[in-house]
Amino acid sequence: MTAPPTTAPRTTAPRTTDRRTTDPRPLTLHPDRALPADPRQREVAREIYAETARLPLICMHGHVEVEAFARDEAFADPAQLLVVPDHYVTRMMVSQGVAPADLGIPRVDGGPVEQDSRAIFRRFCASWHLYRGTPSRFWLEHELVEVFGVDVEPSAATADAVFDTIAARIAEPGFRPRALLDTFGIELLATTDAATSTLEHHAQLAAEGLGDRVVPTFRPDAVVHLDRPTWAADIAELARVSGIDTGSYAGYLAALRQRRQAFVAAGALASDHGHLSADTTPLDDAVAARVYAEALADPASVTPERVHAFAAHMLFQMAGMACEDGLVMQIHPGVLRDHHDAVLAAHGQDKGFDIPVATEYTRALRPLLQAYGTDPRFRAVLFTVDETVYSRELAPLAGAYPSLRLGAPWWFLDSPEGMRRFRETATETAGFANMSGFVDDTRAYASIPARHDLSRRVDAGFLARLVLEHRLRVDEAVETAVDLAYHLPRLAYARRG
Repeated sequence: MTAPPTTAPRTTAPRTTDRRTTDPRPLTLHPDRALPADPRQREVAREIYAETARLPLICMHGHVEVEAFARDEAFADPAQLLVVPDHYVTRMMVSQGVAPADLGIPRVDGGPVEQDSRAIFRRFCASWHLYRGTPSRFWLEHELVEVFGVDVEPSAATADAVFDTIAARIAEPGFRPRALLDTFGIELLATTDAATSTLEHHAQLAAEGLGDRVVPTFRPDAVVHLDRPTWAADIAELARVSGIDTGSYAGYLAALRQRRQAFVAAGALASDHGHLSADTTPLDDAVAARVYAEALADPASVTPERVHAFAAHMLFQMAGMACEDGLVMQIHPGVLRDHHDAVLAAHGQDKGFDIPVATEYTRALRPLLQAYGTDPRFRAVLFTVDETVYSRELAPLAGAYPSLRLGAPWWFLDSPEGMRRFRETATETAGFANMSGFVDDTRAYASIPARHDLSRRVDAGFLARLVLEHRLRVDEAVETAVDLAYHLPRLAYARRG
């Protein structure tokens, strides 16, 4: 009887997950990236995507600073453009043990952080393998190839060469924030601006002919959440910029109305509300006035219960103001901001430690919708990072109330799979017409085209499946894709009233 064969001994070490020392690999973009794997569906998706690929970009929710357009200066360097300000990028490295200071993220106290942009960029390139399977990888590859002309994959070995290629590109005279509006095909871009903003930079852009292209968005969060560390100072600043005494609740509301009108005059189309909860239960005016006055007089009176109640009350109040001035409300609750106190204390807000929580909408929004849900002057766009509510709550709400539209998958759901799940769970109940189009929601200016491109590819794939299932004709699918990419955001954010 023949003895069973033995397993041959290994002659090489097992492959590890660390590929950072391999030879440089070419970096290219596959034309079918993010399109369906099924050949028949992919063929139809290509046809649909071709009709949307070059459409103008409508960017109604983002965080590119208006100062960048007002100054219109050259970007500092590749690390400051692609790494330091992008918490999608930095949080992945931080999760693997890299200290925020080593990524050049400024400290609140002005303490030392890495100042060598090449060192920061080398850490990023050496971490390239960490982004596999993430939307950040899709966006970054698109940027590197399409925007900066990089043709080798980032790695420890190629970091300096990639840095030099990008540095040469951003030094070109045509690579300035304003010129990139045309390069990227951005027809309309909304910045996000505090209620206390003087809007001076927007006034400058308007005087220079860009007032209809770069518009502000009214963001009152800092003055409606009583537990913000700077709340009292922000209330004082609200009084200064509005010229209205905010020492009383009535003066506070009047100042907010004045600032909203200033935003409307500056071209704003929307307001933006980032609350922990979607609760819109109003307080009695006397109770609201007392809570406000006591918060100004004694910070110790600010309990978590009062913070929640006043924020919910002010969300209701903002809906009433929206009926007066026509700004579209963007409501995106459900994120516990600044989860790690030490990171917040050291580096400030928006450093990658914002974590989603379960969010309820049906009961929470009912007071607002009872009052304004069928008012033709009112429009709200609802966002979530809690996917469980798409089919159970958000799609049925948008499918019933004429004032509501569904916002695109946002933040942690701004991914190929998240977008597909959104289409599959929300479309059947809400329909395409109750969608608001894609929002890029980013500080990373150079990533905006990549983000819109990914959304258009995913939509093409979803619509292609409906075609193959004989639920849509090809011409209907193309028309719907164009609507989702261009017409619906224009309609959703048209000023009401």
